[in-house]
Amino acid sequence: MTVNDMFRLDGKVAIVTGASSGLGVAFAQGLAEAGADVVLGARRADRLEQTARLVRDAGRRVHTLATDVADPAQCQALVDAAMAEFGRVDVLVNNAGVGTSVPATRETPEQFRAVLDVNLNGCYWMAQACGRVMAPGSSIINISSVLGLTTGGLPQAAYSASKAGLNGLTRDLAQQWTGRKGIRVNSLAPGFFASEMTDTYQPGYLEKVMARVPAGRLGDGRELAATVVFLASDAAGYVTGQTLPVDGGLTIA
Repeated sequence: MTVNDMFRLDGKVAIVTGASSGLGVAFAQGLAEAGADVVLGARRADRLEQTARLVRDAGRRVHTLATDVADPAQCQALVDAAMAEFGRVDVLVNNAGVGTSVPATRETPEQFRAVLDVNLNGCYWMAQACGRVMAPGSSIINISSVLGLTTGGLPQAAYSASKAGLNGLTRDLAQQWTGRKGIRVNSLAPGFFASEMTDTYQPGYLEKVMARVPAGRLGDGRELAATVVFLASDAAGYVTGQTLPVDGGLTIA
């Protein structure tokens, strides 16, 4: 096996949540291009077909299912569908997430809990369901954020707390499962990438943030997808329990 071969995902099956838009689309396409068949879940089921088409264009098989990861039963149903369709689950990309920006003195309990239900709890329910069926050599990749490591200058207590919690969850699942089950668990902490979330920022905000980024630009979704493929593949076989920033240097500036 060459080094290039270690990055291939031929014969693997990957689940991607939040696959109806943004980075989830890039992840699904990148995994398919690396050779994986892909199972797609998202609340906006009508938009999953667009992502599914990209997977098919890469020559891979695909299955879609409407999924709200805040509901443990729907997480289990997505994994059950993957097993019924393909007979295995090798990779989970826990990408589904929501973002809010509410001043801490005005954020309601319902608003705060809604973010944690998707961004943190939903990742746990998906990992739990996958952990029951994954074979040794499998990989779970939790999509965290640099805002779990630093601040972004916006009132995002719920979002930041959920992503910091996800980094802690990653460490604990890695120490539980890597040695006993052979499942690697890592989190990816993206910086600022063009997405639906960045489209909602107030004018001038991204320019202000870019002044803190040594790379001086937004990230490209394909760059992040390539990192997901790395963590999913045998090339990252000795990497587990880590939070990997992909942020143009924001967290060291």
